[in-house]
Amino acid sequence: MAFEKILIANRGEIACRVIHTARSLGYRTVAVFSEADKDARHVALADEAVCIGPAPVGQSYLNMAAILEAAEKTNADAVHPGYGFMSENAEFARACEAAGITFIGPPVNAIHLMGSKRLSKIAMQEAGVPCIPGYEGEDQNDATLIREAERIGLPLMIKASAGGGGRGMRIVTDASEIAEQLRSARAEAKNAFGSDELILERAVIRPRHVEIQVFGDQHGNVIHLGERDCSVQRRHQKVVEEAPSPAVNETLRAQMGEAAVNAAKSCQYVGAGTVEFLLAEDGSFFFLEMNTRLQVEHPVTELVTGLDLVAWQIRVARGETLPLTQEQVQLRGHAIEVRLYAEEPSAQFMPQTGPVLAWRPASGDGVRIDHGLREGYTVGSHYDPMLAKIIAFGDSREDARRRLIRAVEDTILFGVRDNRRFLAAILRHPVFASGDATTAFLGTDFGDDPSLTPVAADIDDWALAAALLFTSAGDRHGWHSSDLGSQPLVLGCGEQRQTVYIQQQNGTIHVRIGEQQRVIAVLQHDRESACVVIDGVHRQIALLQSKQHIWLDSSGIALCFDNQTHAPVASAEGAVSGQLKAPMDGAVMEVRCEPGQTVTKGQVLVVMEAMKMEHSLKAAMGGTVEQIGIRPGDQVKGKQILLTVLPSGGDPD
Repeated sequence: MAFEKILIANRGEIACRVIHTARSLGYRTVAVFSEADKDARHVALADEAVCIGPAPVGQSYLNMAAILEAAEKTNADAVHPGYGFMSENAEFARACEAAGITFIGPPVNAIHLMGSKRLSKIAMQEAGVPCIPGYEGEDQNDATLIREAERIGLPLMIKASAGGGGRGMRIVTDASEIAEQLRSARAEAKNAFGSDELILERAVIRPRHVEIQVFGDQHGNVIHLGERDCSVQRRHQKVVEEAPSPAVNETLRAQMGEAAVNAAKSCQYVGAGTVEFLLAEDGSFFFLEMNTRLQVEHPVTELVTGLDLVAWQIRVARGETLPLTQEQVQLRGHAIEVRLYAEEPSAQFMPQTGPVLAWRPASGDGVRIDHGLREGYTVGSHYDPMLAKIIAFGDSREDARRRLIRAVEDTILFGVRDNRRFLAAILRHPVFASGDATTAFLGTDFGDDPSLTPVAADIDDWALAAALLFTSAGDRHGWHSSDLGSQPLVLGCGEQRQTVYIQQQNGTIHVRIGEQQRVIAVLQHDRESACVVIDGVHRQIALLQSKQHIWLDSSGIALCFDNQTHAPVASAEGAVSGQLKAPMDGAVMEVRCEPGQTVTKGQVLVVMEAMKMEHSLKAAMGGTVEQIGIRPGDQVKGKQILLTVLPSGGDPD
């Protein structure tokens, strides 16, 4: 079917990615956006853009009527759904078809079948695709699920049938937790996907997560484009992806590829799809699910095949045959991708919100960065916290790994906290470097990595911040001439506070912190960069500076220092406060206590939802709930006081 204008029913980096290829093929593009995304990059990149509603996804990016109205208003005759949101919604695909709009994706029946983990597993069993033993029955009452869980045994995997991205998924290792984990998985699945249907499976211990990229056309041709290894995961959500897999040889690739193609053929698949498998240590593999869309990690396949998968999607949607046969597909080199998130790894990966003050993605040979960021945009709490994908390609896996470490550390992001330090540490870890990481890697081998602890500025960071603040603007912030001796400067960095003594002598700046001293020469300095010499070593510094604040990037770690020299001294707080505060912007889902109730340390008091994830907020101490300032459904801001617990010993203040 011919079409000329493509509406991208998505946001962020994937919307930008689709726009790039669509424009290169000569198509006009239409972006849709929520009120919260009016300043987003994908809006500026498209030829036209239409606001489809308020920030909540149910009123915007999941608002089918508004998206179709936007297509009608702009005369868009094709829709690309990206991933997430409407991409695996059979009803939306059917509605596009009814409106005479080409849906750039698979047939309605395939989406419907593979959108249900329960139904797809039954279909795969009938097609002879290896599957994990478990329960995928229609009876979904608690008694049945608990009975089936006991039959399957531990460790047990609970999965949302309509789920993806790790949401609605729980692993159970203690039989006493089955009922609570079923309840939690149901609630998260219902909130994320609108369905609380679950399946149960025996958990495969220390497997690899290996997926096969498949492609089908409208003429019955189906091929695969090799595999991706997505074993490095946190909470069943992928963190690092690579192609090809270090654990897959030619023979195994052929076996898994054949199984994936058979899975696609069984549902008359058309377009891009991914068949996911768990690969056991003995080389056996089991069907996990099929994603009927483009994957987040598709760039690594593009880099090792030299193909544009979005271009393939568009060509297939307009009725063309696949550009290659299976025999013509060739893999070359190695590619690795990491996901840049707005999150704090040292705080249980809590999603972060805030403004994008500076965004300078890395570049260089073999480096690709897919993103939806622009300076001035504010990362909010309504959407997934993924900001960008950083990808590197090399002739060998080691070349790709080394390039990616540098790309991660050279990418600059100021204003909202991110996980670059965590990502670089994974890539450097000897288990990952050797190609031996399984799905258990982050919880075992990587469990005590320093990147999971709070960042603390070191002596060089404090000294550099002091020297650059001292030399900026030329007014020295009212400090005295160096002829009068060292002057004290009080700096803050997060929860840290440091008194620094600074003096200029013969063109250099002498900085003393306690018993330690650094001598710094500033050779070049502007708002965004500096060239300095610290104790004889030349360094190029990425920064962002105002009169009283300076952001410094230290090998992928963003540190913000502020001048507190003339600020009033804050009163010291107790080690434990009785105030329970929201860790980020979000919505209150549950309040599990009431005024006057006695609670214990670690007890869950409030459940919040932010960035499509559920967060349990626990009591920091035992005591009595004194007052509650929120109720379910409330939208709250980060650091807002939700309730107060009066400790057993008296006043919490």
